[in-house]
Amino acid sequence: MQIKGLAHIAIQATDYQGTLEFYTQVFGFRVGHHWSLPRYRIQEASMLVSPDGRTCLEIFDNDAVIAAQGRKAETADEIAHGALLHLAFYVENVEVMYQHALEHGAKPCEEPSTLSLGEPPLVVKNALVYSPNGEVIELMEEVRFPGIPKELS
Repeated sequence: MQIKGLAHIAIQATDYQGTLEFYTQVFGFRVGHHWSLPRYRIQEASMLVSPDGRTCLEIFDNDAVIAAQGRKAETADEIAHGALLHLAFYVENVEVMYQHALEHGAKPCEEPSTLSLGEPPLVVKNALVYSPNGEVIELMEEVRFPGIPKELS
């Protein structure tokens, strides 16, 4: 048995509509489905589908009562620590997407740079932003992992 891929990552949004707008306007996600589920106090939820048709984000309204890692932040300034560190998206141009995200309400975390990691060196061009909802988002240009065929990396 093999994993076929990551199905989705779920986010509870303090500003549901604003979070949908951020991911659709900045990253080109589309709303694949929208629902409510009173059993879990979910008034609004959406599954956002990325332009590649495989990467999804599930967005829940702020009052939803769902299983979560850690606890909900009380304020926007509160730092949450848990198992999920950041979301990472492949982008064509890190600098352009970084500026685009900032223009749509993201806050800077790490400016665009190029890193050389390990031996043999793996060159990674990336940047990090805080979404308006608080997620840490890594923007990175595609990398080629040594020893992994191009079609799998």
